[in-house]
Amino acid sequence: MAEVKVKVQPPDADPVEIENRIIELCHQFPHGITDQVIQNEMPHIEAQQRAVAINRLLSMGQLDLLRSNTGLLYRIKDSQNAGKMKGSDNQEKLVYQIIEDAGNKGIWSRDIRYKSNLPLTEINKILKNLESKKLIKAVKSVAASKKKVYMLYNLQPDRSVTGGAWYSDQDFESEFVEVLNQQCFKFLQTKAETARESKQNPMIQRNSSFASSHEVWKYICELGISKVELSMEDIETILNTLIYDGKVEMTIIAAKEGTVGSVDGHMKLYRAVNPILPPAGLVRAPCGLCPVFDDCHEGGEISPSNCIYMTEWLEF
Repeated sequence: MAEVKVKVQPPDADPVEIENRIIELCHQFPHGITDQVIQNEMPHIEAQQRAVAINRLLSMGQLDLLRSNTGLLYRIKDSQNAGKMKGSDNQEKLVYQIIEDAGNKGIWSRDIRYKSNLPLTEINKILKNLESKKLIKAVKSVAASKKKVYMLYNLQPDRSVTGGAWYSDQDFESEFVEVLNQQCFKFLQTKAETARESKQNPMIQRNSSFASSHEVWKYICELGISKVELSMEDIETILNTLIYDGKVEMTIIAAKEGTVGSVDGHMKLYRAVNPILPPAGLVRAPCGLCPVFDDCHEGGEISPSNCIYMTEWLEF
């Protein structure tokens, strides 16, 4: 008698259990999961059952559908953003997700168009709608005067967008930078003079003339000359300009963890210095550092006779 083989069908899984498992996976991988990840974690679930569960989660607003280089991604939806986007259509949600992923560096409308594959007219309409709801905002970038980037309404723009403390309404605050430059140098000069007046041995005098960037930052903050909040990184930028001018030198020492002003067990120290010999006039000529030196010749578009830097140097 011939043997009869009976194919045993796996029992249908509970749809709620499938949905809960997908939610658990999304929590484990906050940046999103692919369909392949779901398939690997639930090999006994058929493709149709997975699709039904995913579509249900999407329709209930529990998941976000994103596009990436590897395909579609499913990501858990933030409950706060879910409430904000209630009543929005899929295109509006897609644009919002793209802007959200850009973070505080923002994204240009042309890049939104590239990522969403939506017409530019439709994107402009969606952007205006999201701006009116105060979900996103447009920020002018210092990189290009006519370029606006879009980011979430509650985000503080990145320094690469605003220019940080040195820019105001896209204009470089050269006078403010010069005042900070002078005050930082004055603080280091005073510290060096105090060290010299101590009449101690030269090594102790030298070590006493150094100041950390945190000390300089604290001094500038106490002066109250800045309308914006300055960071230690901002002050170190100013100190670096003094180093390039030959007025200050820097050294790096090892520091205990938790020491104020230290980073990764190291601390930067600065001190004012006086050049042994003043630089000769020819050394200070702008030609030595000019990026278009090879294109400069008399009668050309760039020439010594119309060079503003050469004129300033000659007047000096």
